[in-house]
Amino acid sequence: MAIAQNTVQHSIRPHNEGPSAVWSSGGAAYDEVSRGILDAIEHAINRLEPAENMRILDLATGTGWAARRLAERGYDVTGADFAPDMLAAARDMAGARQLSIPFVDGDAEALPFDDGAFDALISTFGVMFVQRPEDAAAEMARVVRPGGRLALAVWTPDGNVFGMFKVIKQYMPKPAGQPPASPFDWGDPGRLRELLGDAFELSFERGTSYYREPDAQAAWRTFVDGYGPVQTLAGKLDDETRDQFESDFVAFHEQFEDELGITVPRDYLIVQGVRR
Repeated sequence: MAIAQNTVQHSIRPHNEGPSAVWSSGGAAYDEVSRGILDAIEHAINRLEPAENMRILDLATGTGWAARRLAERGYDVTGADFAPDMLAAARDMAGARQLSIPFVDGDAEALPFDDGAFDALISTFGVMFVQRPEDAAAEMARVVRPGGRLALAVWTPDGNVFGMFKVIKQYMPKPAGQPPASPFDWGDPGRLRELLGDAFELSFERGTSYYREPDAQAAWRTFVDGYGPVQTLAGKLDDETRDQFESDFVAFHEQFEDELGITVPRDYLIVQGVRR
C-alpha cells in the first residue's frame, strides 16, 4: 500500500472542513453509534469476501469498527477518515487490542493513496455522507486495482434511518445556496450504477439491521453524545428548541418499544462490486 506523500498533510478539501469538524465532534463516543450497526458491518465484511494477502481500505472508518473486525481475522487493513477526533479514538481502540492498523487522515473525495493501492475497499454507512458523490466514487475506483473488490453498506431511502433523519432535518437551518445531494441517494441501485457502474461490476442485496437500546431516551443519549450531526445541531439550538428536538427524537424511537426496550429495524443495501 502506498500513500501519496504530497497529499497526506493537506487531504481535507476546503468545502469539507466544516463537515469534518461536525463528524469529528462525536469522538470516541461514536463507537457506541457503530455498535448499533454491527450486524450490518458483519454483512458487508462477508460480501467483501476478504482473502489472505489482500490490502483492504476501510473508507470513512469512523472509530474503526470494520477495520478492527478485519484486523482481528488477520487481514491487512488501513482505515481512512476526515474526522481527526474519531481517528484518534480508532487508534487508541486498536492499540488497546494490540491491532496494528494504520489510520490515515483522508478525505473520501481526495484520498492520499496511489492508484490501485488496494485490493479491496469497504465502507459501512460512511462514504454515503460525502458532499460530492461523483468525486468520492471516482476516488474509490482510482485506489482499487483492476479485479479488486468493493463492499458498501448504505441506508435505503425508504427505511427507518431515513425516518429518523426527517426528524433531525426539521431542526436544521436551510442550507445556503444549492443543498448537497441526499446521502440516501446511495441506497438507490440506479444512482449507484450512475456513480460506480462504469468502474465496477455491481450486485445488490438488501438487509435489515436491528438497533436495540433499553429505552428511547437511551437512543437520544447515544446520538447526542456520539453522532456528530445530532450533537452539533443540539448544541446550536436554544434550550426550548433543543428540548423539543429531544422530545421528537425520543418519540420517534418510542414507536419501536417492545418488552425489553426498543428494537428499531433499519433497512440497508449491500453493494458488492468488482473493479473492471
